Amino acid sequence: MNWADPIERNVTNKFVDRKQAYPAKRTPDSRRADFLEIGAPFADDAARAQAGRCAQCGVPYCQVHCPLHNHIPDWLRLTAEGRLQEAYDLSSRTSTMPEICGRICPQDRLCEGNCVIEFSGHGAVTIGSVEKYLGDNAWENGWVRPIEPGTPTGQSVAVIGAGPAGLTAAEYLRVAGYEVEIYDRHDRAGGLLIYGIPNFKLDKSVVDRRVARIEEGGITIHRGVKVGKDITLAELRERHDAVFVATGVYQSRELTVDGADKDGVVRAIDFLTASNRSGLGDEVAEHADGSLFAKDRDVVVIGGGDTAMDCVRTAIRQGAKSVKCLYRRDRENMPGSRTEVAHAEEEGVEFLWLSGPASIQGETRAERVQANRMELGEPDADGRRRPVVDPSSSFALDADLVILALGFEPEPLPAIFGEEGLDVTDWGTLECDEDMMTSLPGVFAGGDISRGASLVVWAVRDGRDVAEKIDAYLVQQRNPSAAAA
Repeated sequence: MNWADPIERNVTNKFVDRKQAYPAKRTPDSRRADFLEIGAPFADDAARAQAGRCAQCGVPYCQVHCPLHNHIPDWLRLTAEGRLQEAYDLSSRTSTMPEICGRICPQDRLCEGNCVIEFSGHGAVTIGSVEKYLGDNAWENGWVRPIEPGTPTGQSVAVIGAGPAGLTAAEYLRVAGYEVEIYDRHDRAGGLLIYGIPNFKLDKSVVDRRVARIEEGGITIHRGVKVGKDITLAELRERHDAVFVATGVYQSRELTVDGADKDGVVRAIDFLTASNRSGLGDEVAEHADGSLFAKDRDVVVIGGGDTAMDCVRTAIRQGAKSVKCLYRRDRENMPGSRTEVAHAEEEGVEFLWLSGPASIQGETRAERVQANRMELGEPDADGRRRPVVDPSSSFALDADLVILALGFEPEPLPAIFGEEGLDVTDWGTLECDEDMMTSLPGVFAGGDISRGASLVVWAVRDGRDVAEKIDAYLVQQRNPSAAAA
């Protein structure tokens, strides 16, 4: 192939001739020494070569299984042809943060896991790496366009939460002509993109440039504002024509075994937030006193999702003496990304499959975890085989730092916001109708607070969808007769 030709036709469907290839990873030894992203960027020719493996399927399962329904085969073809700006423009039509999703989406469970050539045994197109390449390349070349506000409507929208759902909704609403103000409890915008996901997966500069673009587009972000304390939901409803609740879910599930309340047993979100704050240059008292720092500690992380993977890999980089992950199901049934597990194993994490905690032991603080072997029994309501304790097997692990990565639940927003009329489901998520509106007129919800703990890409999808719903609602509010007609 002549890579110098900017537009070369008939360059796709090359999956038989070309092997699957990802960007080169740094060695495990070098990765353990810092929090830099672990992969090198694709070189131009490598990105085009991998994009050219796409079979251009008549029914693109990669696109079907992407929550955003990104036009994946189309921008892969454009990439293979060297039409990189067009490829980025197409990827950004359906996603407000393609280079972020390219970094952190579990592609092995979504687009790449459903790639037709993966089924044929040739290895999926490395879609996520190409998406990341397109986004980064667009920023470097000045192809990322500023937000262009639409014709002013005279109406405004409040967004509660500056995470992926809130930022996405704000952008689409601004383009539709609305004044948008975001209210976030943290001192930085980005939500879990900033404080939940480690730098080795998502460098914070990648998030910061998206946030800067949001503000340059005329969207106001009020940082350090807690709704329910600094301002009430009722006041926001009075001040704005609609409200979008995109707070995410940050309440950690509890471990219900003896000793779970001992010193040295910490929540994953606290551990990761402290680490990210330190990486951002903040003074973190919990690092200084060692309560949320893994150096020279025997660390046991309990859980098997992506948050658990973030914790074990962070502990390795902080210089832990040993890092073990305790998970009650087997490798095939874990919820976390298979790719992340492989990265963790390369970096020195030991996984104890089919193992669950029975108690946390120690005098006043954690010293060891007493655990049981597990067996997989009958399927539960979700179809996953239920873990059952094997009573004949028990073992102990040295652990003076135990990190609980058991998932997240919604905070009690009606009580926090002082709005008892805000209905919730049996799971504590905000109850919404088909238009994503809560029980309070003009108050909408999306992302994890309405769907439960999920992926960033689903939050982006909800932000995109809710902007359309809010727009339709506000059009009706300012012109009821036309809407009725």
